[in-house]
Amino acid sequence: MDKSKRYDRGIRVWGAHGQEALEAARVCLLNAGPTGTEALKNLVLGGIHSFTIVDGAKVTPADLGNNFLLTADALAGSRAQCATECLKELNESVAGSYVEEAPRSLMNSNPDFFRQFTLVIATQLSETDATNLDVICRQHGVRLLLLRSYGLVGYLRPSMPEHRVIESKPDSKVDDLRLANPWPELAAYVESLDLATAEDHVHSHIPYAVLLAQAAKQWQQEHGGALPSSTPERAAFKELLKSWQRNIDGIPLEEENFTEAVSNAHKVWAPPSVPSELRAILADPAADTITAKSPDYWVLVAALKRFIEQEGQGQLPLEGSIPDMHASTQQYLELQRVYRARADADAAAVEAHARSLLEAAGRDPNSISTSDVKHFCKHARYLRLVRWRSLAEETEASSCRGEALRSALAAEDTADNAALYVLLRAADRFYETYQRYPGAYDSEVAEDAALLKSQANALLAECGAAGAVVSDDLVGEVCRCAAGELHVVAAVVGAIAAQEAIKLITCQYTPVGGTLIYNAMASTTSVFAF
Repeated sequence: MDKSKRYDRGIRVWGAHGQEALEAARVCLLNAGPTGTEALKNLVLGGIHSFTIVDGAKVTPADLGNNFLLTADALAGSRAQCATECLKELNESVAGSYVEEAPRSLMNSNPDFFRQFTLVIATQLSETDATNLDVICRQHGVRLLLLRSYGLVGYLRPSMPEHRVIESKPDSKVDDLRLANPWPELAAYVESLDLATAEDHVHSHIPYAVLLAQAAKQWQQEHGGALPSSTPERAAFKELLKSWQRNIDGIPLEEENFTEAVSNAHKVWAPPSVPSELRAILADPAADTITAKSPDYWVLVAALKRFIEQEGQGQLPLEGSIPDMHASTQQYLELQRVYRARADADAAAVEAHARSLLEAAGRDPNSISTSDVKHFCKHARYLRLVRWRSLAEETEASSCRGEALRSALAAEDTADNAALYVLLRAADRFYETYQRYPGAYDSEVAEDAALLKSQANALLAECGAAGAVVSDDLVGEVCRCAAGELHVVAAVVGAIAAQEAIKLITCQYTPVGGTLIYNAMASTTSVFAF
């Protein structure tokens, strides 16, 4: 089957270039339990290049009960091999392999093994093993995604020094039309359309952007260059627009373009500014010190910063797109060409700055293509940057964010999920102490609950959150599940993980910026940056 048809749904979401990134991705999965295989299943169906499963376990009756990929004839066989063979059947274009070895053993014996992968998805690891893997992946520049299903609790945590996003694709976008301060070519086009002499059909099909630009010019001429600022002035501006409508015997005709102009009048006095997220990126030290090793992203951010300070006079490069408008095809296309020409000129200016920066850093000035610069400028308003603390920083007593943890435990909407975060960590400490998870034996659940609560309180004290409360009901729930990996929870965590993995691989959309806790008891999620 043709790839464009096979991956049609994905291409509609992340585009052909996103699909190319996905098809080049090499993914490593640690532990082939239900959480990991659910996540990997979705990536295999999405068309990754290849995957490797690392798992030293044999298939047990428990696996048959919670992992739909494993069948009875796989009992006592290699879990890594069985899962690999089943996953390969889902997409013949994806290569699959396996390593029959415990992840901890492989991390200790061959840490360079992980260098070959685009993304490592590590499931059901203890805090100690996850922290060690985080160090390895950061050393090799490999993206890491940690997953865990623990009874009715799910855990997801990306980890890498920084993740740079050009196509964040926000739910809503602003239109940058420059109506109050048009550049010469736009001003000339606006003036070329004479409302007074236009025929009725032409008059009713002049794009609303032109109407607003003409109204803005007239208003500024009559008000000393100022734009409407108060509510009465803005109402008067809209009345000015309405007064231009054609009428019969004093009754205004229905002209949709004027209706659009009135409803979009705010675009004259409230043009889009540089978003706070972008201002933070422009102010980042990485944009001030460009070296031969600087990623292209930071070179272009530095070039963008120069453009804003110089040619842009405080404004971003024009995106070049215009919204849908009630207009004749000819006039809409003419207006669109005016905006695209300006966008191309702005991108060329950014490109010139980028070439200068590259040359100064000792890199080939042409190492960033013109198409990449245009792509960057088109999405410049929505650039995003995510940085994650290392797991060691998050978990060590000297660097953990105790005050943030205390606040989350005290807030009504996050208290339970923050407590579950604490209890997952406490359960790992319990295991290190007793070589079993709390609740492993029915006869000791009550005793284990007291021990787990003690571990949780000790952890809170180490983090500087002593006195914060963890619900006894949640302690009992964590003991009751005995670290069971339920498929109903694994399926949800795996689906979220696949979504986050695609964000990390394609560098589109903004990934979770901290630790995500899924509470299946309350059907809620929370993201914490501890």
